[in-house]
Amino acid sequence: MTAIRVLLVDDDPLVRAGLSFMMGGADDIEIVGEAGDGDEVEELVDRTRPDVVLMDIRMPTVDGLTATESLRRREEAPQVVVLTTFHADEQVLRALRAGAAGFVLKDTPPAEILAAVRRVAAGDPVLSPTVTRQLMAHAAGTAADIRRTRARERIAGLNDREREVAVAVGRGLANAEIAGELHMSVATVKTHVSRILARLDLNNRVQIALLAHDAGLLEETDTA
Repeated sequence: MTAIRVLLVDDDPLVRAGLSFMMGGADDIEIVGEAGDGDEVEELVDRTRPDVVLMDIRMPTVDGLTATESLRRREEAPQVVVLTTFHADEQVLRALRAGAAGFVLKDTPPAEILAAVRRVAAGDPVLSPTVTRQLMAHAAGTAADIRRTRARERIAGLNDREREVAVAVGRGLANAEIAGELHMSVATVKTHVSRILARLDLNNRVQIALLAHDAGLLEETDTA
């Protein structure tokens, strides 16, 4: 089995040491580098070729949001998982919109952090329904109407089946759960997700969920 290559980015050396110690005991995960600031990330990614970057948000020179946006513009970008101490934070929302595959709280149990890294490396972004709802609520504000209009314009390009899949993704359902609920195969679900990503020019399932929320599709489901 090829080990998942992980780059740790956090300005707190104790956090990096703790994560490194915890992940070092996993046979399928390899820590290939550490950085204390966002300005070191691109050079380290070029040198170490990680599969997953665990990225802190608040760093002194270049913050994790800027570093994430830069990484996700690369053709062969590693997956980025944001590290945060907050359940709901506008900065976390910005990171997800920039293409981060999800985020984990710094006080998350070690086994769950390891599971998150494995899921992201396998192409299944970490999308906790509980935390997603908190993020969605936090995103509400004065620009909500503008976001909804723009999101609905983009969603209009999907057919009915793709729209149903987008709503299910927004609810935090895994592919197998979507398949069961919509009476289709898992392979078909994956095909629909890929088409949605391509048609809407999105990076991952997290962005599908955010767009579905902005368009009001989840509210329509709740009231149906």
